[in-house]
Formats: sequence, structure tokens, C-alpha cells
Amino acid sequence: MTTVRRAVLTLPAAPLGPDNPLPALRVPARAGAHAVDARTLAGLPRDMARGIGRAPLRSLLPVPVRDGYGRDRAPADLDALVIENDRLRVTVLPGLGGRIHSLHHKPTGRELVHRNPVLQPAAFALNGAWFAGGVEWNTGATSHGALSCSPLHAAAVRAPDGGPMLRLWEWERLRDLPFQVDLWLPEGSDFLRVGVRIRNPHERPAPVYWWSNTAVPEDRRILAPADEAWHHGYERGLDRVPVPADDTGTDRSYPLNSTHAADWFYDLPEGRRPWIAALGADGTGLVQTSTDALRGRKLFVWGTGRGGRRWQEWLTEPGTPGYAEIQAGLARTQLEHLELAGGEEFSWLEAYGPLAADPAAVLGDDWAAARADAERALDGALPRAAVDAAYTAWREHAADGEPETVLAAGSGWGALEVLRGGYELPGTPFPESTLGPAQEPWRALLRTGVLPPPAKGAGPGAPLVSAPWRDMLETAPADPATEYHLGIAQWHAGDRAQAVRSWERGLRRAGVSWPLLYCLAVADREDGHAERAAERFAEAFTDHAGHAVSEEGEAVAAALGREAVTALLDAGRTDRARQLWARLPDGVRGRGAFRLLEVRILLAEGRPDAARAVFDEGFEVADLGEGAEVLGELWARTTDEPLPDAYEFRMRPNP
Repeated sequence: MTTVRRAVLTLPAAPLGPDNPLPALRVPARAGAHAVDARTLAGLPRDMARGIGRAPLRSLLPVPVRDGYGRDRAPADLDALVIENDRLRVTVLPGLGGRIHSLHHKPTGRELVHRNPVLQPAAFALNGAWFAGGVEWNTGATSHGALSCSPLHAAAVRAPDGGPMLRLWEWERLRDLPFQVDLWLPEGSDFLRVGVRIRNPHERPAPVYWWSNTAVPEDRRILAPADEAWHHGYERGLDRVPVPADDTGTDRSYPLNSTHAADWFYDLPEGRRPWIAALGADGTGLVQTSTDALRGRKLFVWGTGRGGRRWQEWLTEPGTPGYAEIQAGLARTQLEHLELAGGEEFSWLEAYGPLAADPAAVLGDDWAAARADAERALDGALPRAAVDAAYTAWREHAADGEPETVLAAGSGWGALEVLRGGYELPGTPFPESTLGPAQEPWRALLRTGVLPPPAKGAGPGAPLVSAPWRDMLETAPADPATEYHLGIAQWHAGDRAQAVRSWERGLRRAGVSWPLLYCLAVADREDGHAERAAERFAEAFTDHAGHAVSEEGEAVAAALGREAVTALLDAGRTDRARQLWARLPDGVRGRGAFRLLEVRILLAEGRPDAARAVFDEGFEVADLGEGAEVLGELWARTTDEPLPDAYEFRMRPNP
């Protein structure tokens, strides 16, 4: 019989640490790694160009940046949920985005996905913390999702066949949309079924993004039913190329044949069954297929270059076999977003399981024959009609089923939105009991029309930015805390001049000024006023130092200090940057990100030998961003010697 049960998974893990306490007013730099230039955009099909240009993020609001983690790992017990039948055992981590950590095929004893032996956060999600391995669910906007390391609600529900089903759900805050992921294993089946639904409870249309991302061993051949793909590297291009061999004759269906990190978005012909497989030398491995709504398929490779190898070590541990990623999405590429009308939904069904094909065929030089043999094996193991029938049964008989046993709790933000909007969301309840301290001020605003000020010494609290909350802030009594939050909501809406006016009004009456000074500093920097921005960042740091009595004091000091030192250096205020850096707590100055700032200060002071000494002592910037080249750039200013492997994270050819 199929079962769903709680379990504990013990892994060496780096703690996530506190979220960044500063509001995320800017689009993260890592978003540029997934962009295309204007010339490329003009040459794309019109519907693809429309999808790429649809509703780009203005900021990460209201989501916080998650950068409080480090690189020191210790054994940790992680809450897990296991769904199991006589063929498969699936281990899910509800507290970490609902990630499938393991997909174990019992008859063969094989692990079907790349199972990371450690939990090491890294700055690959839109808002920072993300980790490698397994199967993840990405929604919101282009990149790994903002819920990558966040808890989801989880419960046992009835599957279409009457057996147990595991439901995961949450309110995605970047796009303000609820979603659910239902996982079940029919008795005797080798394939995990996954039903996914994204709902738009609002009257307005909403941009939607979804990619299911599976890590697989990189010593596989990746097959998909396509003869062409859209190739995207880290040079802002998007080119249509033949599959599997490029113009050099290199077969890119083998991840280890690529030197540099890159994406291949397969251009599946209209009407073809969507699937993607990763098969080893014996013709066996993992296959993922779906109903037609999930049209996109992608291969991501790290490449065999020094940068790609270093990233692999960074995300796992030395000696761990490398991995590639096979993915499935709603659009042809991850650069596109679809539009979901108000009151409507997107839903589909995915299936994951083992595939065994003829190795001579699927590994042969004849691409058409390789694909055909893999598809024949898939049709024999799980016919397309069976997938369509499973989707229909799930959507009609199980998707709205109410949870029977609650297994894990997510955030209280969904409950707050349901309380405000009165939404009916069958199958995904967001009860008031899940509201917590972060939501309490907003519940008070909803009930009384007044936003309570933060407690003495506490930070200003988490923001909300959607139009209904902005309207309530505009009519609430205009104290400094309300002006701070109103300005953030106005900034998010694109009304930056009004946001600055709100922050300036709040600043005139504020007893604690650093939150408002920080926001005004960001506005100055965005407007090109580098010197004024630097002064305001420094003033915010100084003001906080005079009021730092809360438990989050060091986190605020570190965040403001990093911003202020960076801004002062950018403005050419080296002496002031040195003075402020010296005022940081010793434990903060010892972190890798601040050792990197020390290198920048030393170089600005004309002391390349001292900067080189910092490199020689060794440091690790835990939240180094995807595609970051700063380590190589600064190293080159200290010496002509080659960049050591420890600092080699460049992902482009000839950066």
C-alpha cells in the first residue's frame, strides 16, 4: 500500500541564518544573468519577445533577501515527508520549498536524481538562499524561486485512486498568487504523479512563471523530442541552434561535452508528447513527462571549465559527482512569462520515473533514432493517454480535496491575504491560526485602519506592497512607520518620486531614522546621486549604532555597513569607507563578504600588496552571486598571476 509519513533526514548543513533586515528595493544583480540584449530581443519570434518583456520585476518586494547563511556545516536534523509504494520511495523537504531530496527506485536500488550529500545555501534564488539537488518547484519570476529555502504548508489528502496523496501549497508573494503541488504514487506504479495548480484569485491578470527543475548526474545523455533549441549563455544572447550537435560538431546532449555553463531550451514541435530523459551508459535513468500545458524543456550544464567545476564543489563538497539539470516549464524558455487572467488557473500533471531503453540506440550517433527509442520505452512504461487520464482524474476528483492531516506549516502571508480578500481556495486553506508576529501589524491595519508602530528598538517589520495594502496605508494616520511602509509600496508601484516624498515626511518626525535613511539612500543611488547616497548610507549606519538594542542589531549593522562601505567606495570616499569598515563588529569584519570589501579598500588606498595578502590568507564570500566575476577582477589588480582555483567562479568564456 502507498503511505505518507513523517521522517527525519540528517545532513551536514549550513544554517540559513537571519534574513537581510533591509527592504529589497532593487532587482538583484543576478537577474541580469538571465537577460537578453535589445538587439537579440528584436530578432525573436513576436510571442517569445512579448513573454520576455512581460511584467519584469521592479524589485524583490515584498520578499526579503536571504543572505544570513555561511559556509560552516554541521549535522542537522531536517523534517522530511516520505511518500512510498512498493516501487518508489520519495523524500520531500517541506521546510525547504517542498524539494524532493530523493527519488529512490526500489527494484533496482537506484537513486533517480542527484541527491546532494550536504545542505549548502548559495545565492542562486531570486532572493538569495538556494541549494542544489533533487527536484525543485520554481514559480514567481525568472530564476530559482524565492521559496527555495522557505517552508511550505503540507498535508495528507485523498489521491484520485482513493489512496494517500501529499499536498504542498503556499502563497507566492512576488506575484501574489497561491499554488499547490500534489504528489501521489498509485499502488504498483514506477511513476510519481505530480499535479500542479497556480490560481489567480484577483480580478486583474497576473504574470506567471513555472519551471520544475531536476538535478541528475552529469555523466548522462539528455534526450528530448526536438531537433532545435534556444541556446542561452552568460553573454545575454538567445540563439536558435541545432540539436544535438552545434556548428563545431560537438554533441551537446552530453553535459560533459560543454566547457562553459549554458542553457538549452528545446523547441518541441507542436503536438509532440513533452518529455525529457537523462540516461546512462546502460540506457537507464530518469524520465520526466507531462500533459501538454507544460510545454518547455531545458538542459542546464555547468561545463567542464574551472569556473563550472568550482561552482559544483561550492554547492556540494569536493569529491561529489557533478550534476546537470533537466527542467520543464510553462513557456519555451525561462526568460518568458505567461499571462493568467483574473479568476483563472493554470494546471497540469507531471510524472517522474525510471526509464530503460536500448543503450545502442539511445547513445548512438543517430539523434532521431535515439529519441525514437527513448520515446518507445516511455510509451511502454507510461502511455501518454495514461498521463492525460491521471490529470483529468486529479483535477476533477482530488485537486480541491480538503487536507485530512496537516503535516507541516508554511508562512502566515497567505492567511493574511485570504483574510483581506475573502478568497475561496478549495483544497488549499490558509487558516488564521497560521498568522504570526510578522503579520500582526498588518492584521491590525486591516481591522482598525492604523498600522501600529514597531516596538522600541525593533526594526520596522516586513513590508506589504500590493495595491489594496497601499490604499490602506494612504488613508492610515501618517506617522513615521506608516510613511516608511507607504513609501516602500509606492516605490514598488513605480511611483518613485512619491515614495521619496513619503520617506522624507517620515524622516522629519522619526525618532529612529535609519530605515528611512536607507530607503532614501537607495533612491539617490538609483537616480545617479552617488555621493549623496553614500552619505545617507553612512548616516543610516551611524543612526542604527545609536539605537541597536534589538536581537537583530548585528544583522542590521552588517547589512547597513556593507551597503555604506560599498557606496562610499563607489563615490571615491576611501577614507570614510575605511573608518566605517573599522566600526563594524569584529565578527562581521571577519566574514568573507567583508574581507572582500577590505580588498577593495586596500586597492583604493593604493596598497595592492596588502590586498594580495588578504587573498593569500583565504576567504569565502558565502553569498557570491551567480555569474559574479568580482573576485577575478580584484585579483587581477593585485598580480599578474593566474587566478587560484579557490576564487574561480567565472561562468563566461573569456570574461
